[in-house]
Formats: sequence, structure tokens, C-alpha cells
Amino acid sequence: MQLQYSPYDFAVHDDPYPYYARLRAEAPVFRNEVDDFWALSRHADVLAAFRDSERFSSANGLRMEPAFWGPQAEQFFSFVAMDPPKHTRLRGLVTKAFTQRRVSGLEPRIREIARGLLTPLLERGSFDLMADFAGPFPTHVISELVGVPERDRELVLELGKEIMYTDEESTDLRPEAMEAIGKLVGYYTELTIERSQRRGDDLLSALLDAADGDDRLTPQEIVGVLILLVGAGIETTMLSLGNLWYTGWRHPDQRRRGFDGRVDEFIAEGLRFDPPTQNNLRTTTEEIELHGVHIPKGARMLLITGSANRDPEVFTDPDTFDLDRDTGPSLVFGSGRHHCLGAALGQLELRIALGELASHVADYEIDPAGLRRIHASNNRGFAALPTTVTAR
Repeated sequence: MQLQYSPYDFAVHDDPYPYYARLRAEAPVFRNEVDDFWALSRHADVLAAFRDSERFSSANGLRMEPAFWGPQAEQFFSFVAMDPPKHTRLRGLVTKAFTQRRVSGLEPRIREIARGLLTPLLERGSFDLMADFAGPFPTHVISELVGVPERDRELVLELGKEIMYTDEESTDLRPEAMEAIGKLVGYYTELTIERSQRRGDDLLSALLDAADGDDRLTPQEIVGVLILLVGAGIETTMLSLGNLWYTGWRHPDQRRRGFDGRVDEFIAEGLRFDPPTQNNLRTTTEEIELHGVHIPKGARMLLITGSANRDPEVFTDPDTFDLDRDTGPSLVFGSGRHHCLGAALGQLELRIALGELASHVADYEIDPAGLRRIHASNNRGFAALPTTVTAR
């Protein structure tokens, strides 16, 4: 059967891993003429491309949809869609505000948010993990971090979901998604103006004050960082929680080991096994030859991290979910200059959320008839995970 692969394909969304296995074995440099991209699927190639930002540029963004891809990408992805020196400057200024101390200081509040959401759900016994917990939880955490008032947090969540997902097989954003982006930009612009006049103890205030000598972030740059946090800070944590919950249900023996004291290993292996972000886009800045294949300058190059994390050259028996595995080579947070800035916060959120669930839940079931997957070109996860828990 002819090898086919498209990140827009709903069959790929259902289970991409058999496609990845064929790509690694048969076409380590894969060409899709219809969607106009090339793809790398082996761990060594993906890692090398991540670390070679001179030949594999981020300046056109991370996603292939026409609305996202191109010079305008930095409006959606901020410094993640930039190369040096713009990337160096902007990430450096953001790092001055988004400190490890600020992340660590959030831990008590993150735990409070998790418990506040989970208590009524656990009393009920049945709930939709995605709608009732995995979505609201990181939305409240990022909103707390940024300084979004509680009254506006549901708006941020709904607009973010409108932008990211579609139920129709499509290669571009729906008009409703474009409208939601406009509303979110408008909201964060107003919030930035308001905070510039009245500082608080939050990331937005810290971004306004971040400076390197006389160099400061412009209001437009700050809004770009806040838009990035909707995808990088809310969406990936939400999808990670759902994927981990589903994987734990499918692998109850490993989940019990994880929930009985090995939550960190459960998270690390779960993120390798079924990560929320399946691929990242780059653009070649010169002609490249790899595995005997000629790739032209200006090519859209898809780096399939979901495949790299299942490469048998790096991970023994990669399709097995194993808490004893060394997950050190995992590329779930990328590598090189674009290594995920929010990795520590995301891992802290997952550790607290799953730790709270593990301390109260002895067992659980997911209703297969009610689960629904999201559809996105770069992300994988669930829109609905109906769950019934057995309390400890």
C-alpha cells in the first residue's frame, strides 16, 4: 500500500504511530506534494534539525495552516516563531519576567486550584475529565500567572478552544477561529493597557517592567507573548492531562505503579509515549541533502517529534508504556534554542494534578463511547473523556 501521511488526516489523528513507523522505515525524508511539506521522522534527524536553527528556520512559524504559516507567524507564536537576533532579544526579555522563582512561588496556588476543581468532581464520581478539569485547571493557572481576573477566565478558555480545534477536515483556520484570535488580541491589549497604569504581582506586570538596559518589550510584543501562552501554557497542559489519563486507563498496571509513588516517571513516560505536540514546522534556509533526498531552499519541513519519541534506534520496544524506561532522550519539550521555556511550569502542573487525583482515586473507568478527539495539524488529545472514579 502506498505510503501516505498528512497531519490534517483524521485517520492520523486517531492513531498516528503506525504511520510514523512506516515513515521511519521507508521514507525518513518524506514528501507530501498535496500539502506541500517535507517531513523528518527519525530521532537523530529531528534532533539535528532542532539544534540547527541556521538551516532550519522558525521564522515562518510552527504550524502549516496558511493563517499561521508565514511572516505573520510571530503574531501568534511570539519569539517561538523567530530566529536570532530577534529570538535572542525577545526570549531574553521574557525570561527576565518568567523566572523559576515566579514558577515555584505559584505551587501552593496551583495545588489550591487543583483541589478546588477536583473536590466536587470526586464527590460526584462521574465527570468529563477534559471539560470539567483538564481544560479549566491550566486556564486558571496561566490566568493566575498572567494576572487575568477570575471573571474573564472562562472567556480566555473558550476563545482558545475556538482557535485551536475543528470538527471538520480542513487545511486552514475557520472564520470563527480568526474572529476568536481578534477577540483575544483585543482582550489582552486592553488588559496590558490597564496593567501598565496599575501594576500587580503577576507576569504581565513583570513583562512590562522587563528591561535590558533601555530595551523593553513593546505592548504589541507583550500581547504576542500572552497569545502564545494560550497555546503553549493552556492547551498543551490540558491535552497532556487527557493523554496521561487515557494512557493510564489503557495500562492499569503501570498506572497503579505511577499513582502509588512514581508520578514523575508516569508523566515522563506518558509524555514520550503519547505527547500533546506531535510535530513542529521549520523552513529550510538553503538546499539540503539528507538520506539521498534533495530538499530545496524554502521548503516547509515538518519535524515529527511524536515519531522521534518512538524511534526504536533510541528507545527499546518504543510502543510499550514502561515506567522503568530512560526517557532522557525524549524530545517532548524540543531541543536547542527553542527548548520549551515553560517546561518547568507544565511539569509542575501535571505533577500536582495527577498527585491530587492519585491521592483520592483508587481506580477509574473511561466510557469509550463518549470519548472525542480534537482535530489539529500539530496537536493530539481529547475533547471529551467521560470518567467514573472509585474513591480511595
